[in-house]
Amino acid sequence: MNSTGRIPVLVVGGFLGSGKTSLLRHLLAGATDTAVIVNEFGAVGLDHQLLRACEERVELLGGGCACCTRRADLVRALRDLLDGHERGTARLGRVVIETSGLADPAPIVFTITNDPMLRHHFDVERLVVTVDAVNWAEQLAAHEEARKQVLVADELVITKLDLVDHEEEAWVVIAGALRALNPAATLRTGLHGVLGDAPPGADEARPVTQTPGETTLAHTDDVSSLSLQPDGPVDWLGFAVWLSMLLHARGQDVLRVKGLVELDDHTLVSVNGVQHVVHTPEHLDRSTIPDPSPGIVFITRGIEAERLRESFDAFQLLARVTSRA
Repeated sequence: MNSTGRIPVLVVGGFLGSGKTSLLRHLLAGATDTAVIVNEFGAVGLDHQLLRACEERVELLGGGCACCTRRADLVRALRDLLDGHERGTARLGRVVIETSGLADPAPIVFTITNDPMLRHHFDVERLVVTVDAVNWAEQLAAHEEARKQVLVADELVITKLDLVDHEEEAWVVIAGALRALNPAATLRTGLHGVLGDAPPGADEARPVTQTPGETTLAHTDDVSSLSLQPDGPVDWLGFAVWLSMLLHARGQDVLRVKGLVELDDHTLVSVNGVQHVVHTPEHLDRSTIPDPSPGIVFITRGIEAERLRESFDAFQLLARVTSRA
């Protein structure tokens, strides 16, 4: 409980691949009374599997954004958590809601504050939005959702500054653009999920005079989600070549790729990419994911799902044949 006598709620938003899950994994380390609600755009949820490594009370709201199609599910999930807390079966000290990368977080806050029962028991304390230091300019210019996320944030966490040249100068530029959109938000850094203060020279940042242009695109128009679920273990070399060629040819249209891949030796590997950038694969401890569901989720723009699936299968078949030759 906080000073209001209600259960605090932290809403974490941010565009696709901006580091929400990494931030949550750090925030949840050692937390025993925190429940997590994960809202994912794809039909197969992956973030909640990664979060289970540090927190067992994780609930997935899949198949759509809680900002538009899943509000009833969000209300149900919160009421179920409250019921367990009041019965004494599961103490609840905090709730964290991770929104879809394509969600406007504001309606989620509205849902909680306008439901009489939820408003009485829950208090939305903070809305934190992560911003990718590598892809921020393109995302804000091209996606209305990314701009909405920045506009409604209480706190903006600039991630991946270690991946850009001249970190301090980059901060000044990014912070200036963000302050032009949302001068009231607190700005912080996030390195591999660990929150930090603004780097030296941050005070030099000033709001820029121009903001990215408007767009009428909405996430229900030409953005779609595809879940690839291999029948068995994946040949890593074949997968790596296929993914590299896909991103080389259509990287601008692959907004997000994220998944758990099971290799021939039953190793689980986490794959995480945003457009042309794929982060170093992470080998996971299977003991932290009791019931893994290997699969790869793609959030794409204008790419036919069937062609993507066919090309994946073709490369896997070629890799198997080549390895036996």
